[in-house]
Amino acid sequence: MDIQRNGSKPSATGSEQYFTGAVRLDSPFQAPEPARVGGAIVTFEPGARTAWHTHPLGQTLIVTAGLGWVRREGGPKEEIRPGDIVWIEPDEKHWHGATDKTAMTHIAIAEPQNGSAVEWMEQVSDEDYLG
Repeated sequence: MDIQRNGSKPSATGSEQYFTGAVRLDSPFQAPEPARVGGAIVTFEPGARTAWHTHPLGQTLIVTAGLGWVRREGGPKEEIRPGDIVWIEPDEKHWHGATDKTAMTHIAIAEPQNGSAVEWMEQVSDEDYLG
Protein backbone atom coordinates (compact mmCIF):
# COMPACT_ATOMS: atom_id res chain seq x y z
CA MET A 1 0.00 0.00 0.00
CA ASP A 2 1.20 3.50 -0.81
CA ILE A 3 -0.47 6.67 0.50
CA GLN A 4 0.41 9.83 -1.38
CA ARG A 5 -0.33 12.70 0.97
CA ASN A 6 -2.18 15.74 -0.32
CA GLY A 7 0.31 18.54 -0.94
CA SER A 8 3.30 16.20 -1.04
CA LYS A 9 3.97 17.04 -4.69
CA PRO A 10 4.21 20.57 -6.10
CA SER A 11 1.56 21.86 -8.49
CA ALA A 12 2.57 22.08 -12.15
CA THR A 13 1.40 24.38 -14.92
CA GLY A 14 -0.20 22.77 -17.99
CA SER A 15 2.04 23.03 -21.04
CA GLU A 16 1.01 25.54 -23.73
CA GLN A 17 1.67 22.71 -26.20
CA TYR A 18 -1.28 20.71 -24.81
CA PHE A 19 -3.56 23.34 -23.20
CA THR A 20 -5.07 26.75 -23.92
CA GLY A 21 -5.37 29.10 -20.93
CA ALA A 22 -4.42 28.65 -17.29
CA VAL A 23 -4.33 24.98 -16.26
CA ARG A 24 -2.93 23.51 -13.03
CA LEU A 25 -1.96 19.86 -12.56
CA ASP A 26 -1.92 18.47 -9.03
CA SER A 27 -1.17 15.11 -7.42
CA PRO A 28 -0.11 13.21 -10.53
CA PHE A 29 -0.16 9.48 -9.93
CA GLN A 30 1.05 6.37 -11.72
CA ALA A 31 0.48 2.91 -10.29
CA PRO A 32 3.55 0.63 -10.22
CA GLU A 33 3.77 -2.27 -12.67
CA PRO A 34 2.04 -4.53 -13.44
CA ALA A 35 -0.79 -1.99 -12.97
CA ARG A 36 -1.05 0.69 -15.64
CA VAL A 37 -3.51 3.26 -14.30
CA GLY A 38 -2.36 6.85 -13.88
CA GLY A 39 -3.74 10.34 -13.80
CA ALA A 40 -3.93 13.68 -12.04
CA ILE A 41 -6.22 16.31 -10.60
CA VAL A 42 -6.57 19.02 -13.25
CA THR A 43 -7.96 22.53 -12.68
CA PHE A 44 -8.95 24.70 -15.63
CA GLU A 45 -9.50 28.44 -15.12
CA PRO A 46 -12.35 30.04 -17.12
CA GLY A 47 -11.65 29.70 -20.84
CA ALA A 48 -8.97 27.02 -20.38
CA ARG A 49 -9.15 23.68 -22.16
CA THR A 50 -7.10 20.80 -23.51
CA ALA A 51 -6.01 20.45 -27.11
CA TRP A 52 -7.79 17.80 -29.17
CA HIS A 53 -6.47 14.39 -28.15
CA THR A 54 -7.13 10.66 -27.90
CA HIS A 55 -6.31 7.90 -25.40
CA PRO A 56 -5.44 4.40 -26.68
CA LEU A 57 -7.35 2.66 -23.86
CA GLY A 58 -9.89 5.42 -23.12
CA GLN A 59 -10.11 7.93 -20.27
CA THR A 60 -12.30 8.51 -17.23
CA LEU A 61 -12.97 12.04 -15.95
CA ILE A 62 -14.50 12.60 -12.51
CA VAL A 63 -15.64 16.21 -12.12
CA THR A 64 -15.01 17.48 -8.59
CA ALA A 65 -15.68 21.25 -8.78
CA GLY A 66 -17.02 23.99 -11.03
CA LEU A 67 -18.65 23.74 -14.44
CA GLY A 68 -16.97 22.49 -17.60
CA TRP A 69 -17.44 21.31 -21.14
CA VAL A 70 -16.42 18.16 -22.97
CA ARG A 71 -16.77 17.50 -26.68
CA ARG A 72 -15.99 14.59 -28.95
CA GLU A 73 -15.23 15.14 -32.59
CA GLY A 74 -18.47 15.41 -34.55
CA GLY A 75 -20.58 15.61 -31.40
CA PRO A 76 -22.21 18.40 -29.40
CA LYS A 77 -20.47 20.22 -26.58
CA GLU A 78 -21.72 18.78 -23.25
CA GLU A 79 -21.82 20.44 -19.82
CA ILE A 80 -20.14 18.57 -16.99
CA ARG A 81 -20.67 19.27 -13.28
CA PRO A 82 -19.37 18.01 -9.91
CA GLY A 83 -20.22 14.35 -9.45
CA ASP A 84 -20.41 13.67 -13.20
CA ILE A 85 -18.27 10.80 -14.48
CA VAL A 86 -17.30 10.90 -18.15
CA TRP A 87 -16.07 7.82 -20.02
CA ILE A 88 -14.20 8.62 -23.23
CA GLU A 89 -13.88 5.67 -25.60
CA PRO A 90 -10.46 4.42 -26.76
CA ASP A 91 -9.13 6.55 -29.65
CA GLU A 92 -12.12 8.94 -29.46
CA LYS A 93 -10.89 12.41 -30.48
CA HIS A 94 -12.07 14.92 -27.86
CA TRP A 95 -11.29 17.91 -25.65
CA HIS A 96 -12.40 19.05 -22.19
CA GLY A 97 -12.02 22.08 -19.98
CA ALA A 98 -13.71 24.93 -18.15
CA THR A 99 -16.56 26.97 -19.54
CA ASP A 100 -15.79 30.46 -20.75
CA LYS A 101 -16.99 31.94 -17.43
CA THR A 102 -16.45 29.19 -14.80
CA ALA A 103 -13.44 27.19 -13.59
CA MET A 104 -13.63 23.39 -13.47
CA THR A 105 -11.63 20.66 -11.73
CA HIS A 106 -11.63 16.98 -12.59
CA ILE A 107 -9.65 13.86 -11.84
CA ALA A 108 -8.36 12.40 -15.12
CA ILE A 109 -7.56 8.68 -15.25
CA ALA A 110 -6.03 6.76 -18.17
CA GLU A 111 -3.81 3.78 -18.92
CA PRO A 112 -0.88 3.72 -21.33
CA GLN A 113 -0.52 1.35 -24.25
CA ASN A 114 2.91 0.90 -25.80
CA GLY A 115 4.30 3.51 -23.41
CA SER A 116 1.78 6.30 -24.05
CA ALA A 117 -1.56 7.19 -22.43
CA VAL A 118 -2.39 10.12 -24.74
CA GLU A 119 -1.88 11.32 -28.30
CA TRP A 120 -2.01 15.11 -28.48
CA MET A 121 -3.31 16.87 -31.58
CA GLU A 122 -4.14 20.42 -32.66
CA GLN A 123 -5.34 23.16 -30.32
CA VAL A 124 -9.10 23.66 -30.00
CA SER A 125 -10.14 26.76 -31.93
CA ASP A 126 -12.28 29.41 -30.28
CA GLU A 127 -15.03 28.47 -32.76
CA ASP A 128 -14.97 24.80 -31.66
CA TYR A 129 -14.72 25.83 -28.01
CA LEU A 130 -17.58 28.35 -27.98
CA GLY A 131 -19.70 26.75 -30.72
